[in-house]
Amino acid sequence: MSAVLAIDQGTTGTTCLVLDERSEVRARSYSEFTQHYPEPGWVEHDAEEIWEVTLRVARDALREAERAGAPPVAAIGITNQRETVVLWDRATGEPIHRAIVWQDRRTAARCRQLREDELEPWVRERTGLVLDPYFSATKLAWLLDNVPGARARAEAGALAAGTIDAWLVWKLTGGRVHATDPTNASRTLLYNIGTLAWDDDLLRLFRVPRAVLPEVRPSCGDFGETEPELFGRPLPIRGVAGDQQAALFGQGCWSAGRAKNTYGTGAFLLLHTGGERVASAHGLLTTMACGPRGEPTYALEGSIFIAGASVQWLRDELGIISSAAETEALAASLRSNDGVYLVPAFVGLGAPHWEAEARGTLVGITRGTTRAHLARAALEAMAYGTRDVLDAMTADAGVLLAALAVDGGAAQNDWLMQFQADILDVPVLRPRLVETTALGAAGLAGIGAGIWRDGDEFVGARAEPRTFRPRMLPEERDALLHGWRRAVGSALAWARATYA
Repeated sequence: MSAVLAIDQGTTGTTCLVLDERSEVRARSYSEFTQHYPEPGWVEHDAEEIWEVTLRVARDALREAERAGAPPVAAIGITNQRETVVLWDRATGEPIHRAIVWQDRRTAARCRQLREDELEPWVRERTGLVLDPYFSATKLAWLLDNVPGARARAEAGALAAGTIDAWLVWKLTGGRVHATDPTNASRTLLYNIGTLAWDDDLLRLFRVPRAVLPEVRPSCGDFGETEPELFGRPLPIRGVAGDQQAALFGQGCWSAGRAKNTYGTGAFLLLHTGGERVASAHGLLTTMACGPRGEPTYALEGSIFIAGASVQWLRDELGIISSAAETEALAASLRSNDGVYLVPAFVGLGAPHWEAEARGTLVGITRGTTRAHLARAALEAMAYGTRDVLDAMTADAGVLLAALAVDGGAAQNDWLMQFQADILDVPVLRPRLVETTALGAAGLAGIGAGIWRDGDEFVGARAEPRTFRPRMLPEERDALLHGWRRAVGSALAWARATYA
């Protein structure tokens, strides 16, 4: 038997799992790392710290697996926070600036100017994306323009750039491999999802030299071997995918019409469309996904920038809860939300609204509003945002969803999952292992290494998911959604208001 090491490098921490051929977790390790907020709306990570944390967590997981008598690891799979961009020196391997995180909004004015120049339809036709600071290209251009000497060094081939997967592959292989995969490349605004290649016209538009970009390799592909001294022997890297596409794969959603939602720092809903590239008329993204053998396919995606992060806000900034788990009992203690809604647009609104200037909005508060109302409002917002995206998605694809697969940390909250089923009016399916992002990375790597033939063999031995079935009356659902849409309208009105 063999095992796979899955590296799940997320927005607030890194998780490593060792899974055997039955997809059973034999070891797990996790560590957070530092979040940097140098200015309002700016979010940065120390890429070197991410590497150090990832290496430590991977070693811890491998040691635990060895103590548990797990089979030897045959391959590594990597999944990562997408759009976050790193720029580093090829000779030294040192970042020349902190990584700019996907949540960062510093390039909002640049994106607005490009939209005003009426370039968005052209960009969207090639990339499937909208012009928003969420994506990598304007962040990379900012680094090239604002780090002294960076542009000249980049054009001379002295610098390398990439999303976090490419950074980790570089570090793991000792700089021998500079590569990414289609799912990550498709989030940069530089990759043509029709030709499946970096696009010279987009590179010119965003002023990004081709010389800094990684090679694009298949998601189930050869990404080299780790340096022997890192783990005691070289380990092949055979799977790479962005976190949401990895979760889609890990949920077994690799055919048209299957959908999943991951509740993490943000919430990300993906609907697989198979080999068909579906253009959205409702503010959604068309993005790359993986087929049953990791081959390039397509999906529709809606991104809710803030989901679990709103619960972190209640805990860390407001101090009204001591742990995220408290929110379940607090929400259940109320018979209704009493008209209190939180629109957690702390870093703008994503799909289907795409308003970068929106900010968090709390409505309906009275003298009787308690911390239980705020906790419930934070949980409800995740479900409402998912409903908004799903409505847009099914309209674009012309399908009716039979069920929604869920994963991520907040998916462990039973109250939220029941409320999600009620608001969607479809069953919600929660797998036994909610860390499906790491599971997807393991599956891709295992298929790439020959452990499993395809995705069907990979998921074949799993236990049935827990099903949450809708039970809310239609009139109650409609009233709650009406209140949510009023709250979102308030947030949008505030963002777009002008005064003499």
